[in-house]
Parts: sequence; structure tokens; C-alpha cells
Amino acid sequence: MGRRLSIAVAIEAALLAILFLPLVSARPQAGQVSVPGFGKPNAKPLPSGGATPRTPDGHPDLSGVWFPGNTGGYDLTAEDDPAQKQFDPKQTPEEKPSFQPWAEERLKRMSRVDMELLRPSVNCLPRGVPGMFITNPYPIQLVQTGNQLIQLNELNNNFRIVPIDGRPHPKDPDPTFNGNAISHWEGDTLVIDVIAIDVSTWNNFTGWFHSDQEHVVERLNRPSKNYLIYQVTIEDPRVLTKMWVSAPRHWSLGHEGLDEYYCTNNKEEEALKALKKLSNESSDK
Repeated sequence: MGRRLSIAVAIEAALLAILFLPLVSARPQAGQVSVPGFGKPNAKPLPSGGATPRTPDGHPDLSGVWFPGNTGGYDLTAEDDPAQKQFDPKQTPEEKPSFQPWAEERLKRMSRVDMELLRPSVNCLPRGVPGMFITNPYPIQLVQTGNQLIQLNELNNNFRIVPIDGRPHPKDPDPTFNGNAISHWEGDTLVIDVIAIDVSTWNNFTGWFHSDQEHVVERLNRPSKNYLIYQVTIEDPRVLTKMWVSAPRHWSLGHEGLDEYYCTNNKEEEALKALKKLSNESSDK
């Protein structure tokens, strides 16, 4: 079974869980496309692989094909194993976003089905920044040159180009899904500063919308050959009461290329609309 088909099967299983389990059931963590009880936990984390590869100027070379989690690939027989998650909340707890009262109320008014129907990925929209890392179950490829970082996403074959040449943001950039990004090195960490992110993107799977004032700072570090660490800070004074900082999220080096994958013939939206219709009919009786 191919990687794309395997993940699609897992996503369909997760969708069935959403449709038929009680609405209070827990959502998967970002990077986890699993249903409890599906598969056997036997995945093994990669070893460190040795020293961090470096470019001629001495900076870490972030290039490679990276899979979410610690295994360097996918194993659906181990879909609920911590090794395949981007982070373990027991080891690195992650604080929930602190919403403004009006934003909290807006989220509370969204039903579980409405939340799924509005989710950008269900509507085949790009996941944007930081979603291309923290809500992305598919691999990415990074290509680092002397003055830019190129990110290629298997999911919908999206890409972005991040300059590493010290330039500032333009004065009034147009909003885009991936935002306007600039970057610089702080020691061995590449710091990516992103503004002007299209408001149709979400920051998680559970309705975390944002305003046009959102400011995202991403930090990428390669502590060893086989591992990439991603951490993001989000400021949004219109939606949040304070800055949100993610847990460090692990990506691991794979040894296969990206597949071609586009969001086509999407059945999730169709199934969710049918469920909403049934729900409305039941409430009318």
C-alpha cells in the first residue's frame, strides 16, 4: 500500500471516529492521523545518525526529506505509537492557546460537525503557516542554499521560498496562505519571521482561526543528522490574550522522495454534510 493511500485510510478511519463516537471524544494531536485501537505499537525511533551536516559557511544544513515524528517514515501497524507523533505531551506539555473572550465564545458556538466542515484541509485549502508543519501528517522536503530555504510539501504539492539574506518585510505585503517570510540565523537555529497570513487558514484542527494581525515566528534546528526540531511562537492581539509557544516538534529524516498528492475527489466534506443534514433532521423532530 502506498504512503498516500495508507495515510488516506487512516484519515478515513479518523473521520468515521468523528462521525460516530461521542462528541466529547479527544481529538488527535497535530501530526497524528490515528484512531485508538487501530494497529499495534511497534515503531522504533531512528538513532541520532551522527553529527549535524553543515554547509560551507558553517550553518546546519536543513536539507532532506522529513517525516513527522521520530521513525523516518510511516508504519500504520504502529499508528498510535508515541514514536510517530511530533511530540509527546507527557514529556513536553503544550499550553493551550489563550483566546480573547469573544473568540472563545465563537469557538464554543461551533458544533463538532461545523468545525470539521469549516476546517481548511477538508475544503482542500492550503494549511499555510504554521499548519504546513504542525497540522501536516505528510512529509516535506527542505532544500537549503546559501541565501534561501525552499520548502516542498507533499500535501497538495505546495511550496514556499524563505530568503536568508537579511532583508526586511515589505511595508504592506499582500496576504497569502504561507504569509510573507524572512529569516536569519541565531546560532544553529534558523528563525523564520512570518506576517500577512491569509485569515482562511487555521492554526490547529479544532477551529483556531486568526486575524490579519497574526505574527508567527518559526524556529528550525537540526541537532543531529536524522532529526529536525520545529518550534513556533504565535502572537495575535486580536484573537489571543497572550503569546502562544508550541512544544518542540520532531521530524525525522526519510530515505524516499515525495509523492505527488493533490486534494481531489474529497469525500470528507460530502460525509460531513450528510451527517449535518441527519443531525438537523433529528433536532427538528
